[in-house]
Amino acid sequence: MTAPDPKGPPAAARTDEQVEQSLYAKREKIYPREVHGLFARLRTLGVVGLLGIYYLTPWLRWDGHQAILLDLPERKFHIFALILWPQDFIYLAFLLIIAGLTLFFVTALAGRVWCGYACPQTVWTEAFLWIERKVEGDRMKQQKLDAMPMNARKFRIKATKQILWILFAGWTGFTFVGYFTPIIDLGQRLLAFNLGSWETFWVIFYGFATYGNAGFMREQVCKYMCPYARFQSAMFDRDTLIVSYLPGRGEPRGSRKRSAEYKALGLGDCIDCTMCVQVCPTGIDIREGLQYECIACSACIDACDDVMDKMAYPRGLITYTTENAMHGTRTHILRPRVVVYALLLLTIMSIFAYSLSQRTTLGLDVIRDRNRLYRESDEGRIENVYILKILNMDDKGHAYSLHVEGIEDLELFTDTKRIWVDAGEVLELPVRLRVEEDELKERSSKVTFELVATDDPDLAVREEARFLGP
Repeated sequence: MTAPDPKGPPAAARTDEQVEQSLYAKREKIYPREVHGLFARLRTLGVVGLLGIYYLTPWLRWDGHQAILLDLPERKFHIFALILWPQDFIYLAFLLIIAGLTLFFVTALAGRVWCGYACPQTVWTEAFLWIERKVEGDRMKQQKLDAMPMNARKFRIKATKQILWILFAGWTGFTFVGYFTPIIDLGQRLLAFNLGSWETFWVIFYGFATYGNAGFMREQVCKYMCPYARFQSAMFDRDTLIVSYLPGRGEPRGSRKRSAEYKALGLGDCIDCTMCVQVCPTGIDIREGLQYECIACSACIDACDDVMDKMAYPRGLITYTTENAMHGTRTHILRPRVVVYALLLLTIMSIFAYSLSQRTTLGLDVIRDRNRLYRESDEGRIENVYILKILNMDDKGHAYSLHVEGIEDLELFTDTKRIWVDAGEVLELPVRLRVEEDELKERSSKVTFELVATDDPDLAVREEARFLGP
């Protein structure tokens, strides 16, 4: 077999035919070997931190209510001190756009670090793998256990693992529902076997999804179901950070003794131990080049560095690098796509922050009666009719005072003496404006309605409308 050119490009990615064959091949279970090192510690820290946030956040309290509670029946979304209503849907749109642009920006810079360290599929798979190792043992013990015929010992071990998986998945589903139903009340009703039908459905559904994705499908989700793996190439370029094997240093690969003069034997630094393959959660061989199945978890880097240390070779045979760096070309961090992503992200985040800071918990819409342009009262005054829609987005009810200005001696009439709107309520209030015809300087005049809470002068809103006359 001809050795790769040490000065040439990295090993070519698999051909289209090989990729197509892999799609139809029968799945072989992957037994990722446990690995230790810098990136493994970072990944563990990420898993523990993210799972901690997920499982603990619903139990936090804030000002007498659950800190984060998406209360769908009440159409009220508590996020610490902030209370959002369906009318604030625009903020959700902003958050989704910011999340998407952040993913594009990070991918253009550092490849698939999201997949390797923070993706929910990766996080929960790591948790399920940890349970599996605690029950069944390391990689070799798991393979031997699966290869042996079913007996009492194997059944006991497998059943224990499945029970722990199911309990963990069930707790995950319970916590998920706890973001939409007060979790303390949910727990009390769960212990009393008094959950509602929809709550029961979502606990089971989300728990089953976690159990199936992280316990069984694992790498199949990343390889065949996740759309990110398919369109990531549109965000990659030759300056994007990737996990890569350096063929110019590692080839030709081959086993040897630690004391051997391997360069005299015509060998590269790779001893062909396949440790990089054994630790890979998606089962690929990073030495074959960049592949869409690689989630950039960097387990192969830790494994290879450990082997290099034992062989007394320099670290970095597998490393984070860029295609330009591998070919001896300068890597450019600031490049057009990164700058565009950054500017878009900063712009939208600034708009979002400003909009949120200027948000008021009081909304006012003025709808003019279109049945008649205007009418004359018995006293000969010109009258316009409006419907005011008052939305109270605060967590408590308020009484309001209503004023209007814009025309001299303009009078306001309502059918109620006291304007009261409960929390989350929309009040439709008919009002009439009257003015002497002599005060109208033009056929269409601007008027401004001002609504102010009587118990909080800072809670106020102004809305313009038009007053029509002859």
